[in-house]
Amino acid sequence: MKSTRHDEILRIISAKEIETQEELASELRMLGYRVTQATISRDIRELRLIKVTSDRGGYKYAKPDRRESAVNDRLNRILSDSLVSVEHAGQMVVVKTLSGSANVAAEAIDTMEWPEILGTIAGDNTVFVVVRDETDASEVSARLLKLSFHG
Repeated sequence: MKSTRHDEILRIISAKEIETQEELASELRMLGYRVTQATISRDIRELRLIKVTSDRGGYKYAKPDRRESAVNDRLNRILSDSLVSVEHAGQMVVVKTLSGSANVAAEAIDTMEWPEILGTIAGDNTVFVVVRDETDASEVSARLLKLSFHG
């Protein structure tokens, strides 16, 4: 059932500009799938879907090409291996890395294309991540910390 649902998700995102998990869940429900937000979130993670800019100027889910996916995996592994700490204040997330790793960590963060992130600035062992609002700072911090434990 999961692989059929995954195939359906890939078909949906290639045919329509799906911006949110709620929109994706709604599309699946119209096709008879019983899904929860947690199921959709897990499916997106397992399919390694990314958000890209849509033709309308918003964001939409997309499947990265194979080469891009391999590069992203490697960058994420480097980020995970070099991450020392993550803290946030206001609209800023401060990522501490092993010495000399901040540029690669910033590249990994930028490559994730999380819509909450406006940009990054890297030094030698510190990355400043600017996000849209304080709620995003908390969420981005938690997601980055999760990467350090799960790779």
